[in-house]
Amino acid sequence: MSPSNTGPGSSGNRADLSDSADPGVDGLGADGLAVDGLDVDSGRPLSEALIAEVGALCDRVEAGTAANPAVVLRLTGGPATPRQWPGGTGVHLVNKWERALRRLERLSAVTIAVADGRCTGPALEVLLSCDYRIGTPALRLALGTTGGEPWPGMALHRLANQLGVARARRLVLFGAEADAAEAARLGLVDEIADDAMGAAAARTTLARGLSTAELAVRRRLLFDATTTSFEDALGTHLAACDRTLRRGRDHAEPAAAS
Repeated sequence: MSPSNTGPGSSGNRADLSDSADPGVDGLGADGLAVDGLDVDSGRPLSEALIAEVGALCDRVEAGTAANPAVVLRLTGGPATPRQWPGGTGVHLVNKWERALRRLERLSAVTIAVADGRCTGPALEVLLSCDYRIGTPALRLALGTTGGEPWPGMALHRLANQLGVARARRLVLFGAEADAAEAARLGLVDEIADDAMGAAAARTTLARGLSTAELAVRRRLLFDATTTSFEDALGTHLAACDRTLRRGRDHAEPAAAS
């Protein structure tokens, strides 16, 4: 989808992600089904509690208790949000955080990020792990910093894989910020919307028609594409094609019989 509502007149104050023009948002999708989710503020330091919240969301999705095959992660940060990340911690906790994000990244659900304000640190890292990303016109993205230098966590790896080294270099090496328009141009967000939660509600409705198992397969094929040769990837892609063809035949046969 092409970015919308971007331009000189769109850089107003931060949106309130707790409200939306669509009354079905914030707990409900536009179709009335409950939507699970999580709020992550850029100012939060890395902690066991933050990791546990991400893990609990993944547990609920994997347990199959969610009514909707999509989850919404609301990411926020104000102009004064410090970029010190991850805070006073050790590498053991960093490792647990990276594993929690990897689990989120591979979740059998459509993960939708809604980002507003100056998103850095944990908010940026969650955004980079999501399938579909919606920003408000006030969005700004930047890596967290430690001691004045960009944090060298796996966000760097994701940026390089998602943008390419040339386009990620300025963000990674020099800690540059991307505003909403640049984030959309780079592909860091898929859509800019004044009513970001309303846009998220529309996406959750579309997600209902998706097979989350097959979504996970296609996501994995995307992840592997940059590191796997054509010859090594061919078998996995053919297996996915075969499953799709079989599923199509299974759906066609009852229709033909009726």
